[in-house]
Amino acid sequence: MKTVIFDLDGTLADTSGDLIEAANACFRALGHGDLLDMETDKACSFAGGRAMLRLGYLRLGLTESEDLIDEQFPLLLKHYGENLDRYTVVYDGVRPALQRLLEADYRIGICTNKPEGLAEALMQRLGMREMFGALVGADTLPTRKPDAAPYLETVARVSGNVARSVLIGDTVTDRETARAAGVPSVLVTFGPTGRDVEQLQPEALLDHYDGLFEVVESLIG
Repeated sequence: MKTVIFDLDGTLADTSGDLIEAANACFRALGHGDLLDMETDKACSFAGGRAMLRLGYLRLGLTESEDLIDEQFPLLLKHYGENLDRYTVVYDGVRPALQRLLEADYRIGICTNKPEGLAEALMQRLGMREMFGALVGADTLPTRKPDAAPYLETVARVSGNVARSVLIGDTVTDRETARAAGVPSVLVTFGPTGRDVEQLQPEALLDHYDGLFEVVESLIG
């Protein structure tokens, strides 16, 4: 079966606002106020919670902050888990693009470096979880992207075919995951780094979800 596996953050939805708000909640509780900006720090938000905390502490002049990050990280996850979709926005055209794949008998799944429980909860709140045959998160397996194992596991869980599969993502992590799995990658140009993803030399770029089906068909159809 033809198979399309999607990253989540920065690919299916812009989750940066809620991620940055979770980090800022930690800094506010410590009396530092909001240290991250929802627009200029978008790219950092997709690098994970620890990266956001590290950036905030750097802005305070703290270069040795790993112990502080370890202390705040569980609080960041707690805040984020309680406020998953306050600012998150599904990218334009996602739902009809997914529906078109399903109607064409594609198998689709999600492979993300967001913890599985948070990813499941977010997709449920966005009303999209039932469209995907499987969701594999950062803690589903012992390894995470860019290791190939989570991608291969996602394909297996949707009863797909690795040889006729493609990964839709937005970062170098997704590009390297696809390379490790020996499959083509499509990187979106509306993610946190825009058209800079072209430098990663994916097999294709996606400027809008309206063009997803044609791009996928050109690679594995």
